[in-house]
Amino acid sequence: MKKTLFTVLILGCMLVNAQKEDGKEETKPIPEAKSFVTKHQGVFGGKTINYTATAKETFLTNKAGDSIAAFWSVAYTKTPMGDVGKRPVTFVFNGGPGSASMWLHLGFFGPKLVRTDSDAKQDDGAAPYNLINNEHGLLDLTDLVFIDPVGTGYSRLVGKGKGKDFYGLKEDVDSFAQFIRTWVTENERWFSPKYLAGESYGTTRAAALGKALEGSGQNMALNGMILISQALDYAGSTSVHHNMTSYITYLPSMAATAWYHKKAGVGKTLEAFVEESRQFTYDTYTPALYKGNLLSAAQKEAIAEKLAYFTGLDKTYILRSNLRILMGRFQKKLLEDQGLAIGRLDGRFMGDEADKFSERPHLGDAASYQISAAYTASLNHYLASELKVKMNRPYITSGGGNNWRWRTVPDGQYWEPMPVNTAPHLGETMRRNPAMKILVASGYYDLITPFFDAEYTFARNGIVTDKVEMTYYEAGHMMYTHEPDLVKLSKDIRKFLTAD
Repeated sequence: MKKTLFTVLILGCMLVNAQKEDGKEETKPIPEAKSFVTKHQGVFGGKTINYTATAKETFLTNKAGDSIAAFWSVAYTKTPMGDVGKRPVTFVFNGGPGSASMWLHLGFFGPKLVRTDSDAKQDDGAAPYNLINNEHGLLDLTDLVFIDPVGTGYSRLVGKGKGKDFYGLKEDVDSFAQFIRTWVTENERWFSPKYLAGESYGTTRAAALGKALEGSGQNMALNGMILISQALDYAGSTSVHHNMTSYITYLPSMAATAWYHKKAGVGKTLEAFVEESRQFTYDTYTPALYKGNLLSAAQKEAIAEKLAYFTGLDKTYILRSNLRILMGRFQKKLLEDQGLAIGRLDGRFMGDEADKFSERPHLGDAASYQISAAYTASLNHYLASELKVKMNRPYITSGGGNNWRWRTVPDGQYWEPMPVNTAPHLGETMRRNPAMKILVASGYYDLITPFFDAEYTFARNGIVTDKVEMTYYEAGHMMYTHEPDLVKLSKDIRKFLTAD
């Protein structure tokens, strides 16, 4: 996810190589790569599919050919495969940066799902948990490869590898490009249609990765990308003081969430209320923000009244906020009368906090802590019991994202820090590869990567809009936790994969 989920400091992954007393660089051991292969059968899309699960480590190397990291992946491939030129393969990853692929693995794409409360009414708390067959899985249409970046899952540094080789935007993308080319070569899949499926920061990665795969003298053209809760331009998904773009992009999501909690838009459909908020944002709110103190008192009153109408917040509070509502404050204020803070990843979730007056939720994200234990326990159980994985270290759900290097150009080149934006990379790649298509999936109640930001981003940046399909769901960042949307997302991706 976009650096909000369960930050775990993994010291073993973050230590730089020490120097020996004799001045020589100390290197980490390079153990034999582990591999676990099992055979399975499942029903996907109404078809019985035999498949092989391959959970393994793949060594990545530096320019000198030295092994520097072991990438952990779990691949599901249909057996027998049939025509390699017709059988697609989809590479799947989450975000963070520093998140394992567990969420998309057990939440949507994998052959098994962990079932959590679809309606976000209760904390899934402690065991027992419910791991079920994924009848909406996609293995009838595509093979799947789940990838964990260094510092997550079982992926780790080896040999001369250092954190700085991987913990950065460019470095991360380069490592994924190397892994994907290696996997495709080892599995003889260069003729297969290829897709990327990323979530949150995983979409940041995907947009840059599409461009990276074209280079290095090994041009690999993609057939498409599935971008779940896109985060390509961080100006629109970073709610902080003085970030003008975020005040604009978050407002329709606030309206949708206020509608869900019956604080606004009562008597109207979600779609109608959202559309009303879109038009207000474009036509009235954005010009007002840019006028700032040039607005008259009467104009400020009128804008505040409309903001109260859309957000369910008190008009006086909005005026005192200078017509600018930070997301953390919205989380605390919307259900203040009930003493509850709403979730950030999914505004349907609610948490009962001891401090009712803190500026933002102090317990963390209710949409995160109410399901994380269920996912973690289910993943560990599934790997050990069904994929027969036996490792001598824990599976890390989040780590390796600390001290992340956001620099987009090499050292020595001029670089003026600004919000990350990989959308232009996507636009360039789409124009060089007109066969590539994009599916963008957004949740109405996602309060970290808002759906309106997706619309704002994909209307710009040189993106070929007639190759982009936008889909919407009545849930949040991980819309697949809401069962009706899991079904809808599956149908939408099926349509996307099979369309000409």
